[in-house]
Amino acid sequence: MSLLPYALARPFLFGLDPETAHELTMASLARTQGTPLSALYCSSKVSDPIELAGLKFPNRVGLAAGLDKNARCIDGLAAMGFGFVEVGTVTPKAQPGNPKPRMFRLPEAHALINRLGFNNDGLDAFVANVQKSSVRKPGAKSTLLLGLNIGKNAATPIENAVDDYLICLDGVYPHADYVTVNISSPNTKNLRALQSDEALDALLGRIAERREALASQYGKRVPIFVKIAPDLDDAQIEVIAATLQRHAMDGVVATNTTLSRDAVKGLRHAEEAGGLSGAPVLAASNRVIRQLRAALGKDFPIIGVGGVMSGADAVSKIRAGADVVQIYSGLIYKGPALVAEAANAIKKCF
Repeated sequence: MSLLPYALARPFLFGLDPETAHELTMASLARTQGTPLSALYCSSKVSDPIELAGLKFPNRVGLAAGLDKNARCIDGLAAMGFGFVEVGTVTPKAQPGNPKPRMFRLPEAHALINRLGFNNDGLDAFVANVQKSSVRKPGAKSTLLLGLNIGKNAATPIENAVDDYLICLDGVYPHADYVTVNISSPNTKNLRALQSDEALDALLGRIAERREALASQYGKRVPIFVKIAPDLDDAQIEVIAATLQRHAMDGVVATNTTLSRDAVKGLRHAEEAGGLSGAPVLAASNRVIRQLRAALGKDFPIIGVGGVMSGADAVSKIRAGADVVQIYSGLIYKGPALVAEAANAIKKCF
């Protein structure tokens, strides 16, 4: 159990600029993971195993990509009791992302807006950090599953995006329990165009082809998930579902941040450009999950993410059709205790 109630740390962190608070938190995690100081945030892992996409998840609560973009804090995050952790998004080359300021809190709505823009240290540094993680060492007793999330560089023309995804897939494949193809960030120009019919078909076709070659090369088949946006209409969701199945993708992550501001109108920072996450995304994300489940059938794996701020929210994701859930903004607002709260709530209800 954590020795430091998050309620004591949050006022200090919320007194800082959001990105400064984020960087301080991640730096602290990186320094303390694997040391006695990790007792400040560690928690026992709720046991609620589920098999999905050929993987055994220790419980149904994971960390969404975006918090640990450079895979520096895998061990520290594992200590919080997550069943699985997804790190990234990584791009082939290092890039600074969009100009600052680029993160904003909307505390009245338990929400965040970010326009970070895939800021990261690049593929080589990312893979090196994954390899340093204690939970990934040969013989490690950890049951944590690790997802590696891949994207394209901002400078890469959208017509050449597939090249970036294939470079990243080649690099992360041998180190991942699963790989997530991120085509839904609103903060890289034209990226969401890859969710359209022809573009998605072409991208997933090439990824599926490369996946077969990599499976043969490494003697293992790593599941591939695709992360989509909440800002999709019914027809778009139907097309995406059909395309995922046509190219034998292993699952879908639903959803990323939203461009909609309907739920936060009038609040400070509400009109900042970027993706809105947190509580206001719950309903939109669950709508997409419900339609995906109807279109994909009962056995296609769905990771539900968006607006999980409580155990009840996590349960709502499973009831909407998700198999497992991820949190990010909830961790910022509620702290590490949310992991066990959500995992226990799901275990009790299902």
